[in-house]
Amino acid sequence: MHRFLAAVSAAALLPFGPAGAQVSTPATPMVGTPATPAPVGPPPPAPATDLPLLVPRQGPLPADITLQQALEEAEARSPAIIAAQARVDAAAARIRQAGYRFNPDLSVQVENFLGSGQLSGIRQSEATVSVNQRLDLSGRRRSLLATAEAAFASERLRLAISRADLAQAVRQQFARAVSARERLRIAQENEANARELARIAGILVQEGRDPPLRGVRARSAAAQAAAELEAARAEEVSARGTLAALFGVSEPPASVVGSLLDAPAQAVDPRRSLEVRLAEAERLRSEAEVRSQVAQGRIDPAVGVGVRYVRETGDYALLGGVSMPLRIFNRNQGNIAAAEADVRAAEANLANTTASVEVRTRNAIIGVEAAQARVQALESAGVPEASEALRLAQLSYREGRATLLELLDAQNAYRNAQLALVDARLALANATAELGRVAAQ
Repeated sequence: MHRFLAAVSAAALLPFGPAGAQVSTPATPMVGTPATPAPVGPPPPAPATDLPLLVPRQGPLPADITLQQALEEAEARSPAIIAAQARVDAAAARIRQAGYRFNPDLSVQVENFLGSGQLSGIRQSEATVSVNQRLDLSGRRRSLLATAEAAFASERLRLAISRADLAQAVRQQFARAVSARERLRIAQENEANARELARIAGILVQEGRDPPLRGVRARSAAAQAAAELEAARAEEVSARGTLAALFGVSEPPASVVGSLLDAPAQAVDPRRSLEVRLAEAERLRSEAEVRSQVAQGRIDPAVGVGVRYVRETGDYALLGGVSMPLRIFNRNQGNIAAAEADVRAAEANLANTTASVEVRTRNAIIGVEAAQARVQALESAGVPEASEALRLAQLSYREGRATLLELLDAQNAYRNAQLALVDARLALANATAELGRVAAQ
């Protein structure tokens, strides 16, 4: 019996087929490059993603947060980014799985035992041990690897889109928080001026220099300014809370500091946008899936070699064989047709995405230019002229050449000009964030 076991061991060490028929394990595959054969050895490592493993950051936000800090905190805390990174890791693992060769089959068969007559017992039994290996003549593993690489490229682009979307949301919400901070500052100044004017008007009424109606008008304006101040405070707190919610944090930062703009002007190429690149990657993925389904429909034979032991004579014999499936009914026709339809859908989606991105790019550029013109007009003329008009009205009121209503009108005009400038800067920040999102690559 030990001779039989030795022969079985020797058969297990025999090659599974003729030279060149074995499927080699690829080296670490890279997206967009064909796999190259490598000697049979340990499983290939997962491809490098060039992306750090993200771990959710815990703890409170910085007390005084800048836009750059807000972007970093969002990147470190966002569940959407972590989920997208996990999908990239999963796609990388599928590349590794696609790189493995087919497993061999071990078969053990015992014949002619426990029968009748001369075949009773185990005296004339025959034992056969064989190893069979499926040959990848259809390129099935190569096509699976190409499909996995295409899926990996798509997931990397989806991760980049998630990051770009998050950065846009953070920039826009940070701009809203800064605008709320500026509105609060304007409301505080307006309330202080209205309160002082009401005090002066009260003195003038007591001295008989102004009628009582003007004192009532000044106190009414002061009350309205106080109400606007409370509303501005609530809006500023709400804006900071909404900003913190983007990071999954309930406690907002104490304040937002710095400018609401940080994105410099940059060239925009709609054909290189993330959405267009993702649509192109999905088209390539669909084409790879077609090749994979075609390979699934081809015939891959299996070769085998084994050892047979005849107990009656104590002899051993080698045996070999070839087997292959007969593609009579199922030739994978349905999956091939479905994959080809997916290619047509991906091509249509690419055309639609390209057109949509071009329109979005034009609109973003127009929005930035319009917002810049509005900001420039208010900064150069609107706010300075309103400020000068208020100064002259204050001088005229002190000298008795202007009425209280004229001074109140000048104060309201100056406040409205300041608020218009805040709104214009917010619109510019939103338009710039949109343009930066379109230009992201």
